Amino acid sequence: MINKILVAFLLLTSVTFLAQRTNSSPYSYFGIGEEFSETTVEQSSMGGIGVAFNHYKYLNFTNPAAYSDLRYTTYSFGILNNDLTVKSGTSKQNVNSTSLSYFALAFPIGNKAGLSIGLQPVSSVGYSLTNTATDFSERTSFSGDGGVNRIYSSFGIKVAKGFSVGVEADYNFGNVDNSILKEINGVSLATKYEENTFIEGTSVKLGVQYQKELKNKLILNAGATFKLGNSLKVTGDDYLYSLTFTGSPKDTVSSNKINGKFNLPLKSIVGIGIGKYDNWYAGLEYENQEAISTTGLVASTSGAYRYGSSNRISLGGFYLPKINSISNYWNRVTYRAGARFEKSGLMVDGSGNNTNFTPIDDFGISFGLGLPLQRLSSVNLGFEFGKRGTTNNNLIEENYFNFRLSLSLTDKWFEKRKID
Repeated sequence: MINKILVAFLLLTSVTFLAQRTNSSPYSYFGIGEEFSETTVEQSSMGGIGVAFNHYKYLNFTNPAAYSDLRYTTYSFGILNNDLTVKSGTSKQNVNSTSLSYFALAFPIGNKAGLSIGLQPVSSVGYSLTNTATDFSERTSFSGDGGVNRIYSSFGIKVAKGFSVGVEADYNFGNVDNSILKEINGVSLATKYEENTFIEGTSVKLGVQYQKELKNKLILNAGATFKLGNSLKVTGDDYLYSLTFTGSPKDTVSSNKINGKFNLPLKSIVGIGIGKYDNWYAGLEYENQEAISTTGLVASTSGAYRYGSSNRISLGGFYLPKINSISNYWNRVTYRAGARFEKSGLMVDGSGNNTNFTPIDDFGISFGLGLPLQRLSSVNLGFEFGKRGTTNNNLIEENYFNFRLSLSLTDKWFEKRKID
């Protein structure tokens, strides 16, 4: 009964978080917003690695093949708190936002397979910027909110000794609203441009993993995933209208239907790792994707930004001193650390002449703790310091601190009761 109440509470909390503004980054204006990595708190604390890693109780959002090693039912709820310092050439501002990271359930199917289902944000939009002319003759305000979420199902199965395969399917959906308000001194009416869009699409991911035991109880892991190319359909309306300075719309100048697509090419991730079972692990991972393209979206072809190929390299791992220690609690704590460098693929022109595009890169260092609870459950804490963007070319640099928290409840389901 307690488990059912807890699951109901987490579901209600998830819906509440999904309804809130969950982002403060100016870069969330572009495309479908700031994209979240598909990682658990445990994975994020290790630099985002996970394609080669598998475990009997941990969720793995990177590689569905990892669920072939699952032996316990695990349900988990994750939260992200982002403290962001935004810096331009002349000013600095600090903002804070909190969002749902995921809500997921995974359970074994027999001794060679596992299944996971869950809800997770894909991207988030949440910005508010104002540009005032040097002589204060006019002011332009930019704002946006919304985002895209996904419902997914992952399945992994062991097909041979040490070799597993997996498949994941998801449905992406969400609303994104953007607006531009322009006010000019001496003009009685302001003008406002507004976009209201709905984004949806499906995707499929294939995964493989290989595991081999070496000498001295060392275990070698290798893995790869391939997220097949797909499109996110964008539909909605845009409006241009005049309004009074009290904010009341007066006349609609124009309105149009929006019908376009974000075309996402194949994304591949490969990785390798080595470690000792429930003691330590170290892994290296590389991700690559060709440039995103768009169809029928004016904002993406106006020249302000464009996409190039993206890639990421991550290094991380964990150390667990003694999993069955009775005398020392801290010997049963899992210590995690990692680092990542990412080329997001987004390139922005800050000069205003649509000829000088600067890539928006991201670098982060992370660490975390896995605090054991009763039986196999745990509370996981993750901390990440990083920097994205640059102040060059009239752009914005973001320095961020991410605090992540998850509760992972692990138990055995479908177990026959033993009667003495």
